[in-house]
Amino acid sequence: MATLQGRLRQDLTTAMRARDGLATATLRMALAAVQLEEVAGAAARELSDDEVLAVLRRETKKRREAADAFAGAGREESAARERAEGELLETYLPAQVSDQELAERVRAGIAESGATSIRDMGRAMKAVQVLVAGQADGARVAAEVKRQLA
Repeated sequence: MATLQGRLRQDLTTAMRARDGLATATLRMALAAVQLEEVAGAAARELSDDEVLAVLRRETKKRREAADAFAGAGREESAARERAEGELLETYLPAQVSDQELAERVRAGIAESGATSIRDMGRAMKAVQVLVAGQADGARVAAEVKRQLA
């Protein structure tokens, strides 16, 4: 069980034995999302680690957005739980790049794409996303690209 999905299953078993309710519920949800992705489409298939990471990124983003919505509605207890679930899922994601490293990669991506103005943002984003490869949040990347093109 060297795969990320295998690690999630192992950690779920450990959380269940430790009677950690938050970790158990969060890991079950993550594994359910992975299984749903596996059976989506014309034929069932096993996901690669990169595809599992994409599912975990999506689930982490959902938790962050839900926490913001709960906080905005004055439901701090629910927001705190969503934040805790998101933090647990983030432990499975690769480390985020620093602001300085992100700025360098954006600069390289812009140079590679030949973008010169904000109108070329789509082309620049496409090149930068290849260089960042999931190591930075899309909103952070877009903000940096916009800042450098402006």
